[in-house]
Amino acid sequence: MWALIIGILSFTAQPLSVDTVIGPTTDTLTNRLVTVNRVIIIGNKITRERIISRELSLNPGDTISTKRIIKVLKQDQQKIYNLRLFNTVTVRWLEITNQSVDLLIEVNERWYTFPVPIFELSDRNFNEWWQNYNHDFKRVNFGLRLYQYNFRGRNETLRFTAQFGFTRQFELSYRIPYIDRKQKHGLIFDFNYGEPKNLAYFTEDHKLVFEEGRKTLRTRNGFGITYTFRKSFYETHSFNYTYQNNHIVDTIAVLNPNYYSNGGVRQIFGALTYTFNSEHRDVIAYPLKGYHITAFAQKSGLGFGTGNVNQWEANLTYARYFDLTKNFYLSNFSSVYMSTPSDQPYSLFSALGYRRQLVKGYEVYVIEGPKFFLNKTTFRKRVFSRTWDIDQMPIEQFRYFPLTIYLKSYVDLGYVENYPYYQNLELNTRLSNRLLAGAGAGIDIVTAYDAVLRFEYTFTREKTQGFFFHMRKEF
Repeated sequence: MWALIIGILSFTAQPLSVDTVIGPTTDTLTNRLVTVNRVIIIGNKITRERIISRELSLNPGDTISTKRIIKVLKQDQQKIYNLRLFNTVTVRWLEITNQSVDLLIEVNERWYTFPVPIFELSDRNFNEWWQNYNHDFKRVNFGLRLYQYNFRGRNETLRFTAQFGFTRQFELSYRIPYIDRKQKHGLIFDFNYGEPKNLAYFTEDHKLVFEEGRKTLRTRNGFGITYTFRKSFYETHSFNYTYQNNHIVDTIAVLNPNYYSNGGVRQIFGALTYTFNSEHRDVIAYPLKGYHITAFAQKSGLGFGTGNVNQWEANLTYARYFDLTKNFYLSNFSSVYMSTPSDQPYSLFSALGYRRQLVKGYEVYVIEGPKFFLNKTTFRKRVFSRTWDIDQMPIEQFRYFPLTIYLKSYVDLGYVENYPYYQNLELNTRLSNRLLAGAGAGIDIVTAYDAVLRFEYTFTREKTQGFFFHMRKEF
């Protein structure tokens, strides 16, 4: 299919070449100090200028050497592109005199309004749906998800979800990255309501077991508010408060008395979360250079409510990306998670298999435990990269079409410490408390609007093998 698309585009579109930073090269420069005269931003029909200028290291009146300006502007170009508001970002520096320069920032805006029909799998990934549940189309969710990116031109995001089918739920989220003039402080508001008639109430042999009913099996509603503080270009601190009010029918409590613990049918609790994000990757959508650090700490159960909720969680991740030159790339990702106490209701169990933290080859499994470790190493070779400007496209924001293909090989390692609850019942012990390993090869296809398609064939330590498909970047 992709070969056909590439062939058609070769005849209907012209290649588009976009320079990152345009100006004299380092080789032709004589090192001298220059002063920034003006910063000119063009192409932003919707986006406010201050959203773009927030990412710039240089402002009018700043002085910098001509040798250093190329590196600084390249970093600024990456920061602007990582706002995910633009198809392309071009940075030019123009010599006005021997001692002064103008900076010209040219952007091509994306389309920001997406009313997306929901027709998606209710399961964690395509492979779980295909193998564990016999690709049953009754497990499909449908409805409407409305995204309004760059709301009011201020990089605000408004998201509304009305979902029906296998899992019925409604969600509303409003993200305001900056509420102050200096653009350091932000807020996020979240509301959710769910009434599933199908519910995973237990795990057997590391696979989720579902109950299906004619009536709602669980009612879940809650809200959250998050305060964000972006102190520098690269570091962001977040503080979140979440309130959840959950109720299950008696059938679920009978099938699994530990769902809310002690056969209870209601779980009400609050949670406080702190998150630290250090972002130094070149392109967030599919990074090839740089590094990324996240730290997460959460306390669930704040002394009120019901359902025996009392849990501390912490998660630390570190990802490193290397450009080996000649279109070869190496990346490594590590994650450490722990929670305490280890005696928890089933609804609070954590596992490898969620949040894209999994060992390749084990996609169909949920490996639960209060502690786990994960390491992923991937070696890539870029074999195709081209960009087209499709003049025939009537909507300007969709005329830009990039397509890049990578061949890759990988090795994943993981370890999960089992819950005492499972150990006492001799359940879900086959893949816990032992080293997990998956290795294989695959193809990544990266295209417009941050879309990533991953095709992988993996061999595991358990001597299983298979083809796996994912529609998001790995880490």
